[in-house]
Amino acid sequence: MIGEFMIGNGKMIFRVSTKLRDKGSFLCGSAQGFLNLFALAVFFIPLGEALANPAQLASKREALTIGQAECVRQGWQRIGFESSGLRRWVLWKGPEGLWRRGAIIILHGGGGGAEHFCSGGRLVRPQIEFAKEALVRGYAVFALEATNDKVKDDKGRPCGKRFDFSLLDRPNIDLPYIGHVITNIVPSRRPGNSAPGIFMAGLSTGGYMTIRAASYFDDKITAFAPVSAGDPFNTAQNCDSRLSPRKSAKGILYDVQSGKQINERHACNRSGYVEKPAPRIKALSYKLFHHESDGIVDLSCMRKAEATLENMGYRNAGSHLIESNRRRNALWHLWLRRYNKPILNFFDLAGRKS
Repeated sequence: MIGEFMIGNGKMIFRVSTKLRDKGSFLCGSAQGFLNLFALAVFFIPLGEALANPAQLASKREALTIGQAECVRQGWQRIGFESSGLRRWVLWKGPEGLWRRGAIIILHGGGGGAEHFCSGGRLVRPQIEFAKEALVRGYAVFALEATNDKVKDDKGRPCGKRFDFSLLDRPNIDLPYIGHVITNIVPSRRPGNSAPGIFMAGLSTGGYMTIRAASYFDDKITAFAPVSAGDPFNTAQNCDSRLSPRKSAKGILYDVQSGKQINERHACNRSGYVEKPAPRIKALSYKLFHHESDGIVDLSCMRKAEATLENMGYRNAGSHLIESNRRRNALWHLWLRRYNKPILNFFDLAGRKS
């Protein structure tokens, strides 16, 4: 144990394990050195500032991570509620006055956390900057939190901290959670005369979940923008912990048709769809964001998501692809600063058209 902090009546809000490989923020398959770098970067935040107003936090009798505490210090609020028998959380912040543009629901990547849109180190800074710019433009921002080891694969193996994007013969954990945010949390916080639009964006497996949720709630969502993601309807998980060194997001993801891991070249090139998604209710607009040298989700998997969404009748606003002849790398899988303005510009335009 590196350290721990206590607040209020001896209430612990923060622990950091010496097993840095257990801390991460993205999908499967990245190198151990990259994960260690990420773990260090995420937790390099001002410890003293993160413990602001300890009496108020302790009185809630629910632990905050150090990152969440830093977000609260900056004016974000954490909301807790029950969904599908589980305690769930949302971090949110609104702009000053009316929500001139509406609300954005954002989903973190595998192994990460909602706090990575308001606190953390160098590798999550573009996500933090995205949330700040969204607030400046007049959006409220709702950052969702995945469960840990509650999502299981088809063999019942726990998958670590990931959103429940897969199509399996069991109740989905995250669709009711996201539905509650859309239909209850957002409307109850929205000031009168604010813009009604609700937009979704997500990174990596959070992007897979964004596609799954936006298509499920397409009568309530205005537009969506998955980042570094593929097709949730034709991707499966094998959460055998022996297949990957990562403990925060276990196992591997693979394309159902080809059987290849999604980080392999041309993994998702085979056509055909195992599952036919439900027909759309509303023809949503979407825009996919990807780096050509993404070493975690191959470009072919993003193209497959694009084709699936078009097949469902959704409107493709044109993918935002960063072209590159560089060697494929896990770093190009991250939420990049170059995505921020194009995502918000896309949401601005979709909001005006809705």
